[in-house]
Amino acid sequence: MNILAKNKHLTNEERSQLEHLLRERRSIKAIGRVLGKSASTIAREIKKHAIPSNKSAVGRVRNCCLHRRSCSKYYLCENKPHCRKQRCSTCPLCNSVCSEFVEELCPYLAAPPYVCNGCDKEHLCTLKKRYYLHSRAQNSYKAKLIDSRVGANISEEELLRLDQFISPLIRKGQSVHHIVVNNVDEFTCSEKTIYRYVNGSLLSARNIDMPRVCRLKPRKSKPLQYKVDKLCKVGRSYDDFLEYIGSNSDTAVVEMDTLEGKKGESVLLTIHFKSCGFMLAFLRERNTSQSVIDVFRRLYTLLGEAAFKRLFPVILTDNGSEFSNPSSLENTEDGTKVSSIFYCNPSSPYQKAAIENNHEFIRRILPKGRSLDNLTQADIDKMMNHINSYSREKLNDRSPYASFNFFYGQDILDRLGAIAIPPNEILLRPTLLIR
Repeated sequence: MNILAKNKHLTNEERSQLEHLLRERRSIKAIGRVLGKSASTIAREIKKHAIPSNKSAVGRVRNCCLHRRSCSKYYLCENKPHCRKQRCSTCPLCNSVCSEFVEELCPYLAAPPYVCNGCDKEHLCTLKKRYYLHSRAQNSYKAKLIDSRVGANISEEELLRLDQFISPLIRKGQSVHHIVVNNVDEFTCSEKTIYRYVNGSLLSARNIDMPRVCRLKPRKSKPLQYKVDKLCKVGRSYDDFLEYIGSNSDTAVVEMDTLEGKKGESVLLTIHFKSCGFMLAFLRERNTSQSVIDVFRRLYTLLGEAAFKRLFPVILTDNGSEFSNPSSLENTEDGTKVSSIFYCNPSSPYQKAAIENNHEFIRRILPKGRSLDNLTQADIDKMMNHINSYSREKLNDRSPYASFNFFYGQDILDRLGAIAIPPNEILLRPTLLIR
């Protein structure tokens, strides 16, 4: 018995074989049996990736007008004195100049196999054609696959406008459906897309603001992580970072990353001041773009504009979806620019090696795979106080806390809630957070 493969995409080899079988005039069912796929899967593949073609029959005029056989029109084009054609229907320009042109469509393309591959009348046909070509199909498939994994198809400006309009209405108790139905002209995306944005924490409104959504049992699926802006790296690449630092050599660099506990649970946002080895860590319930923005908003309120600009002139981070809304991190809510975000190259953690190395101290206390759900921000602050008070050889045996104090002053440390731990009381073991 031939067991059909389920939830498996066609490979390049299978697409090549599909094209070959179409040339052999095999039926869709027969092709499905050969490839181990259902007939509906093969039909969808052909329809989705078939490409149109204006290829005509050899030696025949390219004319696909419905009336070409009975047409008796003469001299429709501007080249009347020099035209040697007996009738316009024998001229390749006929279809483009005749006001009575009606295209004839091949009836065979409306039925399986939906393409002209292997058609025995192909060498005589002057109608528009459609072909399945495996190389084009594979390239189209790969492009769509990559695009679907990039993130939300919305710019930062559009997302901000959407958030400002829809979030206040959701907090009033209105459903997304009610809002969309009564404000059709305000939306360029579907109702389902808006629900996904809310569920993905791209808007300030949350699922908890929609009582009915909270009552629904969540589906068993991997949570999606949306990139807010697919073009967020334009002008913010690692090469742009190197060029910026080359022109501003005295600018302090801050590295930013996410540290996970258990997959799908709470995570840490880590911020590392490269000049002094000092690190901040913030507990977030979900690894979303909005949760990072919320941390930055709190820091800006806590520090004030002058101190914030002094601490975060340049931030280098990776390509995680949680960092894909750089404009909201670089600018305050009123649009004032206070920082600059840059991104490392994909799969290049060595480009922000300082923060990656400093994560080793956190892993001494929070081993990889340990859940962070039972921790509070007070626990995280306690952990970071011990780590930042630990002396480092590369800092001339001073602690990051002391170095940060030297660069930025005690006042900022107090605002951040950082406390120095006596050297002999420092504990870098999991027992630190045992209550």
